[in-house]
Amino acid sequence: MTDITAAMVKELRERTGAGMMECKKALVEAKGVMQDAEEIIAKSGHKKAAKSASRTAAEGRIVISSLPQFAVVLEINCETDFVARDDSFIQFCQQVSLRATNGQITSIEKLNEALLDENVSVDEARKSLIARLGENIQVRRIDSINATMPTQVIGQYVHNARIGALVLIEGQDEALAKDLAMHVAAMKPQYLTIEDVPQAVVAKQKEIMLEVAKQSGKPDNILEKIVQGQLQKHFGELCLTGQAFFKDPDQTIGALLKSKQAKVIKMIRFEVGEGIEVSKKSFEEEVMAQARGSKS
Repeated sequence: MTDITAAMVKELRERTGAGMMECKKALVEAKGVMQDAEEIIAKSGHKKAAKSASRTAAEGRIVISSLPQFAVVLEINCETDFVARDDSFIQFCQQVSLRATNGQITSIEKLNEALLDENVSVDEARKSLIARLGENIQVRRIDSINATMPTQVIGQYVHNARIGALVLIEGQDEALAKDLAMHVAAMKPQYLTIEDVPQAVVAKQKEIMLEVAKQSGKPDNILEKIVQGQLQKHFGELCLTGQAFFKDPDQTIGALLKSKQAKVIKMIRFEVGEGIEVSKKSFEEEVMAQARGSKS
């Protein structure tokens, strides 16, 4: 039987990032052959990734990285806030974000295939991290902003790694771009301007408001004017240019932009877990699930 030394375990751990006991077990199985042990750990990582893929990953981090004329916002998910704060998970998020920015990659498919170093792709690194941390980890979504003119500026803001915003403005005002990114993160506008609201959305909201207004018994021509005013107010609050500026509530974003002779071209806002359905389990169900998992 081949003696497995602490130095061998340490070397394999540095190569793969796997846990100490997993490295020792792989070396024993590989009879001390380092390359074979690496393959065993890699296969183990793929198995754990496949097994964990069905579990909901609604925690994680929002990361932004940028070049002068290009920026990427990325959401990478895990299952728990504990792992979201793990140093190796944070490092993975930062590396993937930088790879996307430096390669100007704008799709998850291409990002997963991209190499983080000479031998390991983003997806392979993700699976290795799953093997190490024991949670489902997903590179969920990516979006980008590209400044195509010298007069365009990108503003960015990340709040506690849970909300991230990018804003592209026409007008060479970096401070304004940063303020607008902070505003988008805080106030969550759904559209840039009222003109950007889809007509189907406006029609549906008008139908609801008219139905409510009819209960007042007022004539139809009066109701129409009332509802038009309500629609303007409702969608004004949902649109960036109609919102009150978070630093100066007496001024709308539209008025602020006009005073600065600037225009917002594009905005992006990501929040961790938005749109993901999370099933709520009772404490008893969680204990039973963990007990079943430990037997498999």
